[in-house]
Amino acid sequence: MSFDLKSNLAERVKDLPDRPGVYVMKDSSGKVIYVGKASSLRNRVRSYFQSPAGLPKRTQILVDRICDFEYIVTDSEVEALILENNLIKKHRPWFNVQLRDDKTYPFIKITLQDEFPRVIVTRRVEQDGSRYFGPYADVGAMRETLRFLKRFFPVRSCSKKISEEHLQKMRPCLNYHIKKCLSPCSGRISKEAYMELVNQIILFLEGRQDQLIRAMKKEMQAASDSLNFERAASIRDAVRAIERVTEKQKIVLASRSDIDVVGYFRDEADVCVQVFFVRSGKLMGRERFFMTNADDVPDSEILTAFIKQYYYEAAFIPDEILLPLKPDDKDAISMWLREKKGRKVSIHVPQRGDKKHLQSMATDNAKLSLEEARTRAMQDAALKDAALLELMEALELPGLPRRIEAFDISTIQGTCAVGSMVVFERGQPEKSSYRRFKIKTVEGQDDYAMMHEVVSRRYRRLLKQDQKEKQLPDLIIIDGGKGQLNAGLKALSELGVQNIPVISLAESHELIFVEGQEQPIALPEDSKALLLLRHIRDEAHRFAVSYHRQLRTKRSTLSALEEIPGIGKKRLQALLTTFGSVKGIRAASIDEIASVPGINHKLAERLKEALASDTDVILPPILEN
Repeated sequence: MSFDLKSNLAERVKDLPDRPGVYVMKDSSGKVIYVGKASSLRNRVRSYFQSPAGLPKRTQILVDRICDFEYIVTDSEVEALILENNLIKKHRPWFNVQLRDDKTYPFIKITLQDEFPRVIVTRRVEQDGSRYFGPYADVGAMRETLRFLKRFFPVRSCSKKISEEHLQKMRPCLNYHIKKCLSPCSGRISKEAYMELVNQIILFLEGRQDQLIRAMKKEMQAASDSLNFERAASIRDAVRAIERVTEKQKIVLASRSDIDVVGYFRDEADVCVQVFFVRSGKLMGRERFFMTNADDVPDSEILTAFIKQYYYEAAFIPDEILLPLKPDDKDAISMWLREKKGRKVSIHVPQRGDKKHLQSMATDNAKLSLEEARTRAMQDAALKDAALLELMEALELPGLPRRIEAFDISTIQGTCAVGSMVVFERGQPEKSSYRRFKIKTVEGQDDYAMMHEVVSRRYRRLLKQDQKEKQLPDLIIIDGGKGQLNAGLKALSELGVQNIPVISLAESHELIFVEGQEQPIALPEDSKALLLLRHIRDEAHRFAVSYHRQLRTKRSTLSALEEIPGIGKKRLQALLTTFGSVKGIRAASIDEIASVPGINHKLAERLKEALASDTDVILPPILEN
């Protein structure tokens, strides 16, 4: 940072208010590189522009890159904490300590806003009246839990809009006949009985199995007394299954309150946080999380970042949280958690007794998890490097193909045609670099022309980037045979792109076509290189197909809306202009829709009803070229 710029920023600091708020640091390109909160904006931001000798090395690097800053004043530290979390989620600044891949953690969602709720998996928590459980870092364990629940509590899985007043007297679907659904849509179960099942699922997910078993035994006795022996036997089997699960859970505390126990361990490069979930004195489960951007950051700051980010998303707040050390901003965090839960949440660093023993056990598990993850990563990296080396030798490449870009096309008879590009670095998917393309210049079914368009658009844009930002691949893979390969090579030749090896991988017989070679290469079935190529090809195919389905679903949804009596192309266009998308229309209220020119209140109600029964899935936004 130049002396003049630094002096200017230091002068601006003097005008900052002595009030709580959030500050946002930016680099020379205007990119957000750090977000922080403060009880006094003036004092906190001023600390960055002191003598560099008094700052930690990491902070010195941050300050050197600061070219501008902004701030937002809040009424309290709690508001600042919430805003800080929102901005970190939005910008994902490099200098902030963050949960690794925190956006990917799933939740179990119970749609309590529905008259007959569903139990589904989601990755987004919304204020929609549903109950959320999670986040779950172990996706496999979460899905195993769901399978268990759906076996003994067969709530519906379909997305039909069902209400007790308008039950559709239709024949039950296959799920009813194989005993995976009680068919509320055909009126075979009352709302009261159905909600009893849902409440039992909630008790199980809350970790209150003892209470659940008591309620189920009472229901079993009632069924037996009314001579409904089949129902009683079904409940008995479910009780026994839950009791087997409960037997594996260890009584760890005499206290009957709900406690989260946080263990923490770090080494030279990585940080692992282990959370034990204690419910009514029993250890019900655990999750582990890894933190990024934690180099040279104090332990208290890392732990604080975890607590804020984890409990910002967590659907359940316990009565007490046990920590290995005191976090920064403890008072603000306590007030914030109290507001979220609705009553006091205790934050303690235990010094002795059972709680200290449990917290130490969580820390030991965090250490073991970190060592296990590192060993697995080293083994995986060794396998990937071996596959890349084998691929380099098989294709006679000039060097190790560390960066690989792969392309695929997805279409049905030329409709909703799309292309995809996936990127692999050192044999691992680099999902932030994925790109997707909506075909613009090709009419009808012409795979070769589509591939030519996609490759052209990708590398035309890449060549325009600054030299520092430009990342050319070491290998380009095209899904298909010799025709697709030639289309890609033609596009690269027209752009003047040279010296990048290009191959295509045909799905039939897994043959590899290489530029300049008449005969394809056939690698052995057990070849590490072939397994890697398949993985990359399949990932490109998956990514293309998911985008194609999204466009096809959106197109069919728009067509269905046009067929609603009173909604034609002009009115639909007016709606899209006002709300931006089908998703925006769905989120709008009936009154907001009725305010659009040409839409009356009755038509708005009809439209909302159609959208409510629509099963359109809106995928998360991904960069599109």
